[in-house]
Amino acid sequence: MPHTADVRVEAWAPSRAECLAEAVTAVVASFADTGGLTPTGTAGFDVPAGRDEDLLVAVLDEVVFRLETEGTLPVATEVTGTSDGGLRVRWRTTGTDAVEAVGAVPKAVALHGLRFGRDATGWSCAVTLDV
Repeated sequence: MPHTADVRVEAWAPSRAECLAEAVTAVVASFADTGGLTPTGTAGFDVPAGRDEDLLVAVLDEVVFRLETEGTLPVATEVTGTSDGGLRVRWRTTGTDAVEAVGAVPKAVALHGLRFGRDATGWSCAVTLDV
């Protein structure tokens, strides 16, 4: 990235929900090695209906928020749509003390260059993280 304190992640999958889950995995993988970990907790939250890009930002903002306030991060993510167009996100989690740091921890999700949508092969997204 042009700015040394930025990390760019991309994700893709057949469905919107799967692409969101892959984006969470990519963000976590940018700074922590969770391979081989057994989750020690669960967490969940709902995201109200909105534009696809706003949903992506909301889910990734929650990763950053819980990392900063609870010291937890998702090891596995399940996303389902709700009847009103929103999302239900469920995580299996672990504490940050159980993971090895492999990169800079994200501080925020940048809106510049944000992309999330459907293409010929499914869904894809790209997002920049301020670290």
